[in-house]
Amino acid sequence: MQLNFYKYQGTGNDFIMVDDRHLTFPIDDIGLIARLCDRKFGIGADGLILLQPHVSQSYFMKYYNSDGKESSMCGNGGRCLAAFALHMGIAVGKHSFMAIDGIHDAEPEGDINKDVWIKLKMKDVEQIEIRENNIFILNTGSPHYVQFTAQNIDTLNIVADAKSIRYNQEFTKEGINVNFVNLIGINEISMRTYERGVEDETLSCGTGVTAAALSSSMLNNLPNGLHTTNVITPGGRLKVTFHYNADNSTFNNVWLQGPATQVFKGSVEI
Repeated sequence: MQLNFYKYQGTGNDFIMVDDRHLTFPIDDIGLIARLCDRKFGIGADGLILLQPHVSQSYFMKYYNSDGKESSMCGNGGRCLAAFALHMGIAVGKHSFMAIDGIHDAEPEGDINKDVWIKLKMKDVEQIEIRENNIFILNTGSPHYVQFTAQNIDTLNIVADAKSIRYNQEFTKEGINVNFVNLIGINEISMRTYERGVEDETLSCGTGVTAAALSSSMLNNLPNGLHTTNVITPGGRLKVTFHYNADNSTFNNVWLQGPATQVFKGSVEI
């Protein structure tokens, strides 16, 4: 079987995109998905995304991590999938799609055949656990452990440090994404992320960026209202806008925003 694919990246978080509207992709072949994502023996990517049909939305997003297993929501992947759908003519302009965590609205700006800026609406967040040492645990479509540190994150051995958290007794069964964050200002942070399922650092993580941005508003004691946080990742800059209800520490109208770029297209025998 010949598989046609496109490769997309959003601030260095890269994905294999497959138009699977005819539902022909062998979704149960974990080994195949892992091989396609392998950077030495395959196409190479942090994950693989199938664009599948949906009864009420423009399409359904089915996401797999590079280990070949289906996973929870991927923010940068969702932005890249929206750009892919626009490029393929599957969607036009503002649209919505269904993912594992519910409906997401997507709003494009710019040339859909080049670098396109995609605003993706994320799920509301109604519960954040705050721990000692400026640690926050929350779910923004995927579970995240966010730790703010005074140490320059560029000096961290992030894989070793993150694995000690991701594989400790509390998190080892379900796994958790681990983020280390530096505060730059009231509305700006820099961060690095270790992703479960990839089991390594990625250049960017959309749900992690969202989690860190929301957590920083609590750490900075921002007031009720609409806020924007600029986020620097190793792969580039993103921003998150959100409405913060400081009275009960909840967030709604959360939008992840940044570039989505087609890298190349090709075909492979599977």
